Amino acid sequence: MTISAFEGVLIRPGDEGYDAGRAVWNAMVDRRPVLIARCASTADVVAALRYGREAGLEIGVRCGGHSFLGLPVVEDGLLIDLSPLNAVQVDPGSRRARVGGGALLGALDVGAQRYGLAVTAGNVSHTGVGGLTLGGGIGWLARAYGLSCDNVASYELVTAEGVVLRVSETEHPDLFWGLRGGGGGFGVVTSFEFRLHPVGTSALTADLFYELEDAGTALRGWRELFVDAPRQATPVARVGRWEEFGGRPMASIGYVWVGDVSEGRRLLSAYSTVGKPVGQRVRELSYLDLQTESDDAEGHALRRYCKGHYLRSLPDAAIDAFLAEGNNSGRMTLNGGAILDGADSAFSHRDALVEFTTGAGWTDPAEDEDRIAAARRYAAGLEPYTSGTYVNTIADEDATAVHRAYSPDKLARLRALKHTYDPENVFRRTPLTGS
Repeated sequence: MTISAFEGVLIRPGDEGYDAGRAVWNAMVDRRPVLIARCASTADVVAALRYGREAGLEIGVRCGGHSFLGLPVVEDGLLIDLSPLNAVQVDPGSRRARVGGGALLGALDVGAQRYGLAVTAGNVSHTGVGGLTLGGGIGWLARAYGLSCDNVASYELVTAEGVVLRVSETEHPDLFWGLRGGGGGFGVVTSFEFRLHPVGTSALTADLFYELEDAGTALRGWRELFVDAPRQATPVARVGRWEEFGGRPMASIGYVWVGDVSEGRRLLSAYSTVGKPVGQRVRELSYLDLQTESDDAEGHALRRYCKGHYLRSLPDAAIDAFLAEGNNSGRMTLNGGAILDGADSAFSHRDALVEFTTGAGWTDPAEDEDRIAAARRYAAGLEPYTSGTYVNTIADEDATAVHRAYSPDKLARLRALKHTYDPENVFRRTPLTGS
């Protein structure tokens, strides 16, 4: 089994590296592709696509492998692995970064931080730039500078026909609209050009902790702080268990600040007057440390499940529902700011006030049913107050889920775009397909 003009590495069942090559972040995914094509260039992507189509193989495309559904890994199909395309080139003069389609967020952060620059990226450094950005891209800089996709100046994309396109606001603008939040169903993005921002290298996190019985008052006070929240701050509320409080269920409110930490500390005075906190934790750290602090907890080899909601408002009843499942972990983060200001794109729900997520990671397959049911039950409690979901948090193979990720008009436009650029549905391993 060979691919003409392919210069990367081909891995077949039984070869060294096959099991590692098919493994993804969510250990619940256990599929066996017939071939893994580790592409070393855009030309390799073209050759692999051509081979897969001629052989009649279903095709998946992998960057960091952080999809909850493990969509890139196709049983008896072709896995196009972009991970060798991981170069990050930063031009500090123009504040631009050219990023390979297989690069991880950590590489982008490190490259940009050499010059005190950054762009909105997720909060786990081993996430792929491609999957995050094509779904929208939310992180600690989103309120200040917009979503990851809002900061893409251009894409290099290989179409289903093997044609290499440069996609920008003026080149294939319809596709440019769709790639900003519409997912990876239109082609293989082999590189991104990002606009970077001068953020410095410092960050601050502040958390105040509350007993669950007192947390309702605290979260209502936290909600009142939204009106004057600086864009450099991302207010956060959590429910979970912390070792310093004996591992019992607690709640917290706080914020993450990127930039001058002396300014960030001034915001703490407003938070300190909210409710009756039983503890406080304020940390100054580098931006790179902030971006990697969840890496171990969100590491590979765990079984994963997640549910997420957007909420346009946060009524008292939604706060009560957020606090009702004390045995589960949940988080709410404030949106708004530059997210709301972003240009028209496929990404929906810019008007959401907060995003809620609950997730779990475990090792024993015997726990699957209980873990998934608990997350679903928790999320269901907030369902009456929600306006949609973030496509990157979809964890169920449910054809209706995509209707919560996109507004009806945007979904119709995405389907039309899909028909134009991939009429034979070659890239069917996306939530958009078949919905």
